[in-house]
Amino acid sequence: MNAIPLRRDVHYPESDGQPMGESELHQQEMIYLIEALRDHFRATADVYVAGNLFLYYREGDPQAVVAPDLFVVQGVRKHKRRTYKLWQEGKAPCLVVEVTSESSREDDLGKRMRVYERLGVEEYFLFDPQGDYLSPRLQGYRLVSGRYRRAEPSADGSLHSRATGITLVVVGEEIRLFDSATGEPILRNEEVRAGFRGERAARQTAEKRAAHEAAARRTAEERAAHEAAARQAAEERARALEEELVRLRAARSSS
Repeated sequence: MNAIPLRRDVHYPESDGQPMGESELHQQEMIYLIEALRDHFRATADVYVAGNLFLYYREGDPQAVVAPDLFVVQGVRKHKRRTYKLWQEGKAPCLVVEVTSESSREDDLGKRMRVYERLGVEEYFLFDPQGDYLSPRLQGYRLVSGRYRRAEPSADGSLHSRATGITLVVVGEEIRLFDSATGEPILRNEEVRAGFRGERAARQTAEKRAAHEAAARRTAEERAAHEAAARQAAEERARALEEELVRLRAARSSS
């Protein structure tokens, strides 16, 4: 087979004009996977997370391209890329996840799978949110001696990504991610926002309660001060009356 001649003016497109996902649910799950793992690895300088981004794997051939729904690469610098060119980066993804459906079945279990296998992608997971053809809806493959073998799920159907330390669990039509080491969930943006709003509301409630209690204390202190002043005034009047009675008795005695 003749090698494709390398030309410096080879154009590598950044988009094919196709939508991010075929349905709102597919888009939702893709966005969650990308944003959740970006957040999870945000403090790790050499872990790059992307999705729906063209990954070119053969220099000089713009047809040698895939666009994984999610991919994670270890050992490369974290920065924004327009495309991912394997010959420049020098690292293939360690994990690819495809949010699949009946319409993408042939590619996901055919061409794309063979490409990921050849590139040395350690783990390849598929999630079929609507159960179009996969049963169970979450399945995975791992490289064993250069070939993909089915990854055995846990008893609850979850899959553990050895490459990233993440556990994937199906909940309804959604995929949920957990930190395998701690068991902590990696939240969706709306859950983070809801948690923030909840914390803010709780903080505002606590501040209002504290302000109310402070006002009640001030009122009680003012009442106590008023009562103390009233007692002091009464005591002073009583002393004055007693002194006046003593004076009157002394006056009678002298007369």
